[in-house]
Amino acid sequence: MDSKRVHLLITGRVQGVYFRQGMMETAEKNNVLGWVRNLPDDNVEATLEGNDSSVDAVVEWARFGSAGAVVTELKITEENYVGEFSDFEIRY
Repeated sequence: MDSKRVHLLITGRVQGVYFRQGMMETAEKNNVLGWVRNLPDDNVEATLEGNDSSVDAVVEWARFGSAGAVVTELKITEENYVGEFSDFEIRY
């Protein structure tokens, strides 16, 4: 299994709609490690690490997000896998 790391920038109505919690639950269900946080400009940022298909599953979830979210743009940046995370967390 190949491992990968991606950085996400999610734009739209993604704050105050359970987006970070939903991403954390999806990541944990798929054994993906990393973090997610709100940004001051009302966007959400995340870094994900795990095997290819697991990370892809979380990225696919992020295209639509939680029930109240309206994702207007999802920027995905592939990064070098580092293996630095031991869990998935919501950062504040």
